[in-house]
Amino acid sequence: MSAEPILTVSHLSASIAGQQVVEDVTFEVPAAGITAVLGRNGVGKTSTIRGILGLIHRQGQVTLAGERIDGMPTHRIVQRGVGYVPEDREVFAGLTVAENLALAERDKSPRREFVAELFPDLVKRRAQLAGTLSGGQQQMISVARALLNENRILLVDEPTKGLAPKIVTEVADALEEASKIVPILLVEQNLEVVRRLAGGAIVIAGGRVVHTGGAREILDDAALTTRLLGVSAEVHS
Repeated sequence: MSAEPILTVSHLSASIAGQQVVEDVTFEVPAAGITAVLGRNGVGKTSTIRGILGLIHRQGQVTLAGERIDGMPTHRIVQRGVGYVPEDREVFAGLTVAENLALAERDKSPRREFVAELFPDLVKRRAQLAGTLSGGQQQMISVARALLNENRILLVDEPTKGLAPKIVTEVADALEEASKIVPILLVEQNLEVVRRLAGGAIVIAGGRVVHTGGAREILDDAALTTRLLGVSAEVHS
């Protein structure tokens, strides 16, 4: 396994409609496992992901496996092997499950069997219109689309937001399985999901990185969790 980080972000700043939303973000993502991006609401976590992808105006340096990608348009970054699961799912409501997945296929040999094993419910519902699915089922489509292709990294934004506990567990199961074959940068507010999945964590406040370290190092320290995230975390032994 390579010791080099798969993704390096240096002095990233980003703005939306002229308003600065990311000030000066610097971090590295290891080439294996899940790295969580944590922080209070509105601190720039989603904007950091969108800045990496070039979905919003950004400056700074972003390197994927040693190659600069910050000057590339979004579609080129995706073609380089950056999968994206957006916060709002963004499924095509008027298309079937199968059509949503087919549109996402980029490789000559997409991982259809892998996705079918992770999401058997989508196989059953392949002929159903995506707009008629529950929020959890739509989230599964969004994750499945990213897993169909052989990506170098997945950027996953708030995958469990608004989901019922049972669906949260299913989505977490899928991400855990996916992380065995592709590194994941995960924005997530559910701290139990972070505790279960993430090895490392990056904490953002005010558009800047204010802490990096092991996810459990942060979450097992009640005072640190409260100070950095503004919430209390139950300390597990």
